[in-house]
Amino acid sequence: MNVLKPHVSLNVSNIDASVAFYEKAFGVSATKRRPGYAKFDLASPSLNLTMQEAPRTGVNASHFGVQVASTEDVIEAKSRFEAAELRTFTEEDTACCYAVQDKVWIEDPDGNSWEVFVVKGEAAVMGSQPAVPSKSDAAKSDAACCAPACCAPSKLDDAAAR
Repeated sequence: MNVLKPHVSLNVSNIDASVAFYEKAFGVSATKRRPGYAKFDLASPSLNLTMQEAPRTGVNASHFGVQVASTEDVIEAKSRFEAAELRTFTEEDTACCYAVQDKVWIEDPDGNSWEVFVVKGEAAVMGSQPAVPSKSDAAKSDAACCAPACCAPSKLDDAAAR
């Protein structure tokens, strides 16, 4: 699997204040800015840091992930997860974080969501709906973009059932 860099997604109460803080902390400007959203694609440290404005709930981390080089790497990760008997949730050609992505999600025992994803291109919207509809999208159309809620046990594919 060709891993590009780790990914951390933060929920922030004020996107402008957070962007200003991280621009100072990293010494670079945000790579992408949209209403309620920002991304830092850092070379040093190698990190894909995103943040989205969200109400304060006491949970600041949205989810964690690993950005990979290709859809084949996502498929390889899914196969490895299923071989290890982990439950998965997959998304193909989904618009998420203003990008078109393929991804596979897993959830740890404490409910922390992890995604392995590839960015395939730009999207005009934050997301939650597939960028390119497919036959399997009907079953996942209620999955929220970049949200741990996607990985609730009722939404995870049961690898054992395959």
